[in-house]
Amino acid sequence: MAATTAIARGLEDVIFTESSLCFIDGEQGRLYYAGYKIQDLAEHSTFEEVTYLLLHGRLPSKAELKAFSAKLASLRALPPSVIKQIKQFPRNAHPMSMLRTAVSELGMVDETEADVSPEALYEKSLSLIAKFATIVAATKRHREGQKILAPRKGLSHAANFLYMSNGRVPSKEETKLMDVALILQAEHGFNASTFTAIATYSTQTDIYSAIVAAVGALKGPRHGGANEAVMKMIAEIGAPENVSSWLAELQAKKGRVMGMGHRVYKSYDPRAGVLDKYAALVAAKHGHSKEYAILKELERQAGAIYNPKGIYPNVDFYSGVVYSDLGYSLEFFTPIFAVARISGWCAHILEYTKTDNRLLRPDSHYTGKLDLPYIPLSKR
Repeated sequence: MAATTAIARGLEDVIFTESSLCFIDGEQGRLYYAGYKIQDLAEHSTFEEVTYLLLHGRLPSKAELKAFSAKLASLRALPPSVIKQIKQFPRNAHPMSMLRTAVSELGMVDETEADVSPEALYEKSLSLIAKFATIVAATKRHREGQKILAPRKGLSHAANFLYMSNGRVPSKEETKLMDVALILQAEHGFNASTFTAIATYSTQTDIYSAIVAAVGALKGPRHGGANEAVMKMIAEIGAPENVSSWLAELQAKKGRVMGMGHRVYKSYDPRAGVLDKYAALVAAKHGHSKEYAILKELERQAGAIYNPKGIYPNVDFYSGVVYSDLGYSLEFFTPIFAVARISGWCAHILEYTKTDNRLLRPDSHYTGKLDLPYIPLSKR
């Protein structure tokens, strides 16, 4: 083994394929989906339209979007066996574990599970994208001891998700807020869960197995669980006037400010900028002004320390306040992430299948000994 073997820790900067789905400029804080600025999509688009963009590589016409949205709506309902299974989950189980198991059940009841043709893969992708919101809403109702609600006709994806979660038709403002949150989280290049989905699917397994693996990766606190940690941090700080002393204590412990810093972004995460705008509206209209004020003061004080080091707020910094206002408790922040990211996972699987589909098989640099003499068990 060559002693000079270069090792890319964490696979950082390793390029294993090509993609036209997402462009991230971490130095300048720019994010594009299929060529479109994330700010424009968040302001003017919907989750359905962004999903179409990711799956097809272009924005739809009015007629195409209408048909696509209707198709997604027709696929939202869960099979009876999946609903029955959700009702049997322990109510204290983590919602991500519930989601993971429900997706696995979807695969088992799909008689065409093993069909990996391009047409079948696309149809299964649409079904998963449509059903993720229904599953997460159902697990929320189950955990809260409430009746699981079926999808309601005439509502958008974001509005239906809120309706099935909270039991009432949301306002236009709430629907827009959820749409923005889902758009911002729908895609982000080859992050851990997306890479996991592609690596799994590259074995030519079924898409359900790949998505189950992706859900498992997203469940980890170093990936999808960061927004939960931000809300816990806000509770720990307690009030804006406590930020200075809390931050000093954190620095003494060499801790980190949750929701600040990103593996890719060395400047302000553009998603955080968009969500900050909507978090401000939430604070003004719905009484979360204290939490928002703590975040703004923390951003001001911590920014003076960490911004020169390339550490800025990321999307998780503000998302928790938004999710909380929309009626979700801490443990559902990561499942909401999954409701959005399922579009990106499926889009990448479809793209990789068309362009490469090579089995991912990285190597390692061996550092152990060789040619050790085997000693029989009786002499050890």
